[in-house]
Amino acid sequence: MNSLDSPTTRSAGEHTPIVAVTMGDGAGVGPEVVVGALAGTATSRRCRPVVIGDAARLRLAASILNLDMVIHPVTAVDEARFTPGTVDVIDLALLPHDLPWGAVSAIAGDAAYHYVRVACELAVRGDVDAICTAPLNKEALHAGGHAFPGHTELLAHLTGTDEVSMMLSSSRLKVIHVTTHIGLIDAVRRIEPGLVERTVRRGHAAVVAAGVSDPVIGVLGINPHAGENGLFGYGEEEEKIVPALQRLRADDIDARGPLPADTAFFLAGRGDYDLIVAMYHDQGHGPVKVLGIDAGVNITVGLPVIRTSVDHGTAFDIAGTGKAEAGSMIEALRQAAELAPASGAHRPGSEEVPGAS
Repeated sequence: MNSLDSPTTRSAGEHTPIVAVTMGDGAGVGPEVVVGALAGTATSRRCRPVVIGDAARLRLAASILNLDMVIHPVTAVDEARFTPGTVDVIDLALLPHDLPWGAVSAIAGDAAYHYVRVACELAVRGDVDAICTAPLNKEALHAGGHAFPGHTELLAHLTGTDEVSMMLSSSRLKVIHVTTHIGLIDAVRRIEPGLVERTVRRGHAAVVAAGVSDPVIGVLGINPHAGENGLFGYGEEEEKIVPALQRLRADDIDARGPLPADTAFFLAGRGDYDLIVAMYHDQGHGPVKVLGIDAGVNITVGLPVIRTSVDHGTAFDIAGTGKAEAGSMIEALRQAAELAPASGAHRPGSEEVPGAS
């Protein structure tokens, strides 16, 4: 096993990393999965979490889950207690007390944006070692005045990063995406050899950093059967993918393809590939989610900070009912802790966060 899927934790003598946990959309399951994930001792053994969110909403979520948790508002990371049974939260206090569960809200969308903004500021400044995000709602985010397709693009904007990639990681399968939150026709237009090459290189670097010294990478085609030697499509594989593979192999990166997606995922599932490169969103997401929502974690590759996330949405249909499962958040926190460098003794001079109360 490598550090992306290993259950090991840091030794007791090492400083565990500090992870900023964003609460996500307050009208969705974010508050519940955050509190649920922090209720167990496993998370506190792996990392020191600080939630960026709303204390009142977290208290309500704890009540819904019948959890006896202390919600501890702070204005800076160095005020956190990091004790079991306590949720340390930089309280931005942006949500009304009567915010309904399970409904699109511009207020909740705007608040979700600011949770991520503050987490990025803390990470870039070095006050935290990684970011782990609960789900936001794209419609609410847009209604709140923030026109980003999702977390990936928002994080790139906030950190000043030109290009990043979405990678889904589970114990059986790892998938990085060339394109994500755009329509299928637009995705095919956007795919070009340079983007394919850069995506593979980011994925290769991430897998190597996770402990796989010489990863085998399967690169999918665009058309059924990867074009079947020109029978399907209009030569997209030869035009958009093959030149990238030639350059990658010249640099001793073992990138194989273009591969038919239907068989490549079967082969990857049995261990033939350490990473699959999907050309568009659903091509990569579908097979991972078949393994179960709790099995997958979303990792943004290419950022100057470590960021992991749950691989599910806001689940408005069950928000506020206590039915949300925290498994994916627990796994996202575990991988954030594993990927983050161990922080030394807590850094002096942490500044208060504007808007925290």
